[in-house]
Amino acid sequence: MLVRLQKFLADAGVASRRASEPIILAGRVAVNGVPVHELGAKVDPAQDQVSLDGTRLRAKRKLYVALNKPPRYLCSRQDSLNRRLVGELLPREWSNLYSVGRLDYESEGLIFLTNDGDFCLQLTHPRYGVHKTYRVVVAGRADSQTVARLVRGVEQDGERLKAEKARLLSANNSRSMLEIVMAEGRNREVRRLLESQGQVVERLQRIRIGPITLGDLPPGKWRVLQKAEIGALLGRRD
Repeated sequence: MLVRLQKFLADAGVASRRASEPIILAGRVAVNGVPVHELGAKVDPAQDQVSLDGTRLRAKRKLYVALNKPPRYLCSRQDSLNRRLVGELLPREWSNLYSVGRLDYESEGLIFLTNDGDFCLQLTHPRYGVHKTYRVVVAGRADSQTVARLVRGVEQDGERLKAEKARLLSANNSRSMLEIVMAEGRNREVRRLLESQGQVVERLQRIRIGPITLGDLPPGKWRVLQKAEIGALLGRRD
């Protein structure tokens, strides 16, 4: 059965389908020894030999891992500043896994890692609408008007930033805690949305993705997602 080259690269653990596109356009991928430069190419995984930078690729067993990312870890496979990477928290033999979406450097909480490009696409593309829930501590006292403005949303740098839901969990003159549900994964969207309301974020933790909660998973620890959990993530939009 023929599949798009981007899907083959994702199944081989190279990168997500979207992230595979510039790799193909750069001519780094060859099929049966012939470099490919176009995104429409298809291959037969059972017959064709696909290589990246001269190294043959094979589809790998698909893995799905939930990790409680600590703050000051980067959701990337490499970093020119030599900061700590989330992959360093996983077994060495899982070095081919990549993060599903992002949590910024200072943020913490639930993140998935996988070598399944389809899984990555369905959890990150806005059209699928998988909700992410965050618990955020901000400096000072937040109020109901602030919460209402988060849901109403703001325009910033040509983007519409808004929460699907928001509620105030606690508030005093020192700090406040909010729970915020987002439907899209724009860069630093939660922080930018709060900063637009004059709120200074002291702690940002993701506690839920779709139906999967962080639970009591300790910081820096991981677990393999169960088959039923994977099915719930792909089949349920909540």
